[in-house]
Amino acid sequence: MIPLETMLVFIGVAAAFAAVPGPDNIFVITQSAVHGRIAGLIVTLGIALALFVHTTAAALGVAVIFQTSQYAFSAVKYAGAAYLLYLAWQAFTASKAKFENDKSKSETAPKQLLRGFTVCIANPKITIFFLAFLPQFVVPENGSTIVQFYQLGILMVCVTLVVFAAIAIAAGSLGTWIKGSPKTQIWLKRISGIVFVSLAVKLAIAER
Repeated sequence: MIPLETMLVFIGVAAAFAAVPGPDNIFVITQSAVHGRIAGLIVTLGIALALFVHTTAAALGVAVIFQTSQYAFSAVKYAGAAYLLYLAWQAFTASKAKFENDKSKSETAPKQLLRGFTVCIANPKITIFFLAFLPQFVVPENGSTIVQFYQLGILMVCVTLVVFAAIAIAAGSLGTWIKGSPKTQIWLKRISGIVFVSLAVKLAIAER
């Protein structure tokens, strides 16, 4: 069992990392601004689920594969970049009519959840980060290292949920104003597309 003092330090550091602008929280901001705070919260939940998978990968040592195999690392990052480019294409080709139909199939909760999950899970650098970050708080004398990994991973997920939820709510507060301005909807969607392209390029050129 990890000591309480260690947990408190970890929570503070994890909150700082979650608050630093990055692909995941930028994605939450754009989705919340375009589709509303509920969509942002659902995307946040998808990201949290992906972080749990990253935790499992780090705990079981799967992250070592990404560190030692350029092919595995490249395959995952290019797949993630391709998905982000697909989202960018959807954003650039969105029409005014699509915005007026808020309950269209494309805006269902499962799809928003999948978007958040995919954007996060497709970034192998997160698993590598977990493998480098979590062990600093793992002490063999405190029990099973795998159990400690999961304890820290769950804490990381909880912290991320709180920080990203706050970001989603803040960005989603613009939703009412955006829905009343069709031109703003179109331009914001275009901006989202640019963000997706930028994230795709950043992921594609990322090194281990």
